[in-house]
Amino acid sequence: MSHIAYISIGSNIGDGTRNCDRGIAAVAAADGIELLERSKLFLTEPVDYLDQPWFTNAMIKIRTSLEPLELLDVLKQIEREAGRKPHTVRFGPRVLDLDILFYEDMVLDSDVLVLPHPRMHKRHFVLRPFCDIDPTVEHPVYKKNIQELFDLLDEQGQKVQVHE
Repeated sequence: MSHIAYISIGSNIGDGTRNCDRGIAAVAAADGIELLERSKLFLTEPVDYLDQPWFTNAMIKIRTSLEPLELLDVLKQIEREAGRKPHTVRFGPRVLDLDILFYEDMVLDSDVLVLPHPRMHKRHFVLRPFCDIDPTVEHPVYKKNIQELFDLLDEQGQKVQVHE
C-alpha cells in the first residue's frame, strides 16, 4: 500500500543548496519512496536559536510504501550520511534536516515521532515551501489548509525569500 507524505528539508552548514538537493535526491533514491513534487528553495531566517546562519529550506511530496517509523529511519540515515552529528544544539545549525510533516492525515504521538509535525503551523520556513507545492492540503488537527495557516502567521523574526 502506498502513502503520501510531506517532508521538510533544511540546511545551514556548508553549501545549503547542494545539501538540500543531495538530501532530496537521496530521499528520492531510497527503496519504497517515489518523489512526486518539490518546492523551490527558500532562504530563511533562523527561529528559536538565532545565533546561526540563515537556512536553505525546501519541501517535498512523496509516495511511499514505508510505514512512518520506517520512513523516519530512512531520513535519519540520510542525515547521518550527509554528515549530521547527533546531539547538536536544539534548533541549531545542521548540515541536513529532514522532518516528516504529514503522513497521510495520521495523528501520532510517540517518543520518536509526532505527526503532524508539532511546530509546523508556527513556521514560515515550513509553510511557505509547503504553499509552493500545495496550499490546499488540510492540517488534520487544526482543520485549516496550509495557506490559511500561513496567512495566520506573524512575520516577526521569520523572514523568507525565494533562493535565486
